Amino acid sequence: MKRKNHIAAIPGNVTAVRKKLLQLKTVLLSDVMGKTGAMDHDMKNLSGQCRMAGPAFTLRVHTADILMVGKAVSLCPPGRVLVIDGQGELNTALWGSIITVAARIKGMEGVVIDGAIRDLEEIRREQFPVFARAAVPNAGGAEYAGEINIPIQCGGVAVNPNDWVVGDDDGVVVVPSGRLTGVIQRAQKLLKVEKEIEQLVRAGGDLASILRYDDALRVKSQNAFLPQMRFKERNS
Repeated sequence: MKRKNHIAAIPGNVTAVRKKLLQLKTVLLSDVMGKTGAMDHDMKNLSGQCRMAGPAFTLRVHTADILMVGKAVSLCPPGRVLVIDGQGELNTALWGSIITVAARIKGMEGVVIDGAIRDLEEIRREQFPVFARAAVPNAGGAEYAGEINIPIQCGGVAVNPNDWVVGDDDGVVVVPSGRLTGVIQRAQKLLKVEKEIEQLVRAGGDLASILRYDDALRVKSQNAFLPQMRFKERNS
């Protein structure tokens, strides 16, 4: 097993940060990060609870091998989201119903698996967020040591220990820890703007006019669409 000698402390008030993030949808977080941070579209919640937000505790496993998954749950502090790089293997399950119960009782916030799970019927009844690509009956082997609390990839996104992982019905978004404060502030502003737009639309307003689509189209029509043409204009 390879892992760092300590689990880094998370700066700031974790409870307050979690509360703020749970008030923000993943779509808002992705938008204010320039439409980035979202895991692949098939990283979906498969349990009875999809809302989660917590700092990442990371694990990379050998393809189709579950040896380190239970150990990671043992080491994962309460309040964290366990993020597992399972290499995208879909024909072997890395997670099941009993470990779901163990993670919930321990106080973890959720699990995100770039791979498959099993025991879907039982997991659907659990109020513990379980995000994965698929469900399959086959269980994994237990042969190889994994790597804990290191930078990984999951669902096509880089995840570092202590990055914040947020999940809902739309999927999973990763907010880098160094950008957390700014992302939350911008997402809160965007939420306010979207609520104002929704009120106008519900009152009968024309969405294209509210969002000033005509202005955008006018600007587009006045500018060259091809990068090559913009180069020509700069040098003419």
